[in-house]
Amino acid sequence: MVASTVSRARDAAHVGALLDSPEIASLIAQLEDTRWTGRPGYPIRAMVGLALVKAMNTLPTWTRTVALARDHAALRDVLGAVPSVDAAYRFAAKLRKHDKLLAACIDAVLASLRDARPEMGRTIAIDGSDLPAYGNGQRYVKRGGELRKKFADPDASWGHRSSISTRSGGGYYGFKIHAAVCTVTGLPLAWTVRTAKDSELPEVPLLLDAAKSRGFTVDVCVLDRGYDAEIIYEDVERRDIRPVVPLRKTPTVKAGKHKPPTCDHGEWAFAGSDAKRGASKWRCPTGECKPASVWIKASRLHTLIPRSTDRFKALYHQRGAVEREFGRLKHEWGMLPLRVRRLPRVTLHVDLTILAKLATALAAARA
Repeated sequence: MVASTVSRARDAAHVGALLDSPEIASLIAQLEDTRWTGRPGYPIRAMVGLALVKAMNTLPTWTRTVALARDHAALRDVLGAVPSVDAAYRFAAKLRKHDKLLAACIDAVLASLRDARPEMGRTIAIDGSDLPAYGNGQRYVKRGGELRKKFADPDASWGHRSSISTRSGGGYYGFKIHAAVCTVTGLPLAWTVRTAKDSELPEVPLLLDAAKSRGFTVDVCVLDRGYDAEIIYEDVERRDIRPVVPLRKTPTVKAGKHKPPTCDHGEWAFAGSDAKRGASKWRCPTGECKPASVWIKASRLHTLIPRSTDRFKALYHQRGAVEREFGRLKHEWGMLPLRVRRLPRVTLHVDLTILAKLATALAAARA
């Protein structure tokens, strides 16, 4: 049966169902244990519920989230209390301090999703996307003036993004999220947040290791042309994963060294790959050559899934899953616009947004 792609209802009853799930309930209990012996304050359940409401209703700030909870009778009943705005910001600081508890909750939700969808994580797509900062990133104090020394968000940096729709590409000031997304479910399995100037290449092995540590068995990793570097192929193959990456027009490609072997009988045909040997087999089209077949070692130019095959084309077509997920997280789950500054706060905002998305997907799988 094909799973529905329509978003679930984001009403108060759904928030209550998420708070009662074993994974979120465990996070609430663990955060309760970190409380000191002073004033009890607002219930942890209400604080976690407020974080879920913020992402599920695409609200950029805690102020608007608290205002919604105060005006919504059903939400007040589900949360049990409506925290103040100051309490919400203090709770965010608490989550940054106990980030390991939040990470454990995310791991638990992904583990339950993996059990519900065994095919999840077999083929993943990796890419990065821009997160413009909540601050002034102008390089100069004024036009033609001196360089700016103090920025509203000192952790952000200048980077480059490609053009989409009506927005032209170019430089931007902010951060970047790197994510590994399952191409079957469209859900993120691992992600990191870096400043805009940081390269995307070092994030690939980190994302693959994070997905593996969460119990996912990755067979194929799909990346765009920007990741076409020899070190990427080595890092991916070293983890027994097949890379699917299109080639850039480098001098070796222009010279045709990426093409299959040829002889007087024509172009040789692909005859399978051996992952243990780390090579692909190619045969003479007529079999008259001696030897009639050769093994070509896996490299950037000759991958174990040859680019000329239909399988490569079908796999690369799935790369759009990561782009679609970035769009959903930004526009349907409130990842943008950023209304926090500094890298730890931005990272927490991204983690809470993705946690709400994953918890909702888990509730749908269980239903």
